[in-house]
Amino acid sequence: MTHPRYRTLAFAALGAMAMTTATFAAEEGRPVDTQAMRGHAAVDGAMKTLSEATWVLDGKPDAPRIIYAFTDPNCPYCHDFWQAARPWVESGKVQIRTLLVGVIREDSPNKAAAILGASDPSAALTRNETTFSQGGIDPVETIPPRIQEQLERNQALMQSLGFRGTPGIVIADADGKPVKANGLPRDGKLEALFGPR
Repeated sequence: MTHPRYRTLAFAALGAMAMTTATFAAEEGRPVDTQAMRGHAAVDGAMKTLSEATWVLDGKPDAPRIIYAFTDPNCPYCHDFWQAARPWVESGKVQIRTLLVGVIREDSPNKAAAILGASDPSAALTRNETTFSQGGIDPVETIPPRIQEQLERNQALMQSLGFRGTPGIVIADADGKPVKANGLPRDGKLEALFGPR
């Protein structure tokens, strides 16, 4: 069962998320531009803040390229991003640090909690993605307070970085400055984010 305080927070963002998801669906054929996050007070120290946040590793911990992705376990575009990233992740070139949020559906926080509370969160994340078309991971019945706080912090961080939908992707450019991509990158944009296969 979703904690009432978290349900209120999740539904407060749901309207904006639904509108953004609809926009992503409508723009599916067009590339999503990456944009530098410079000159905005909320993103000062963003890469450090992201590195210290609660995330789930997808890939090898020594992979040289690090990408942060805000993800909802029920988000079809997040799932598409996960699938598209497989060549880079499996080759050991990229690690994705997944920051789970629960905003798409009522059971999203409980599914995110199931992943975060698993004995092996990385394996639970993979299980959610590999069974996505069958409904993904089973949600937990009750979200433990510690995990609820992690989800709330991730959602607040996502919003502070200007993301209104998932996936929200952040990577450091050559100068260490954060660059973000809203939605699923297409038409060569994955190569720009991930580097050569």
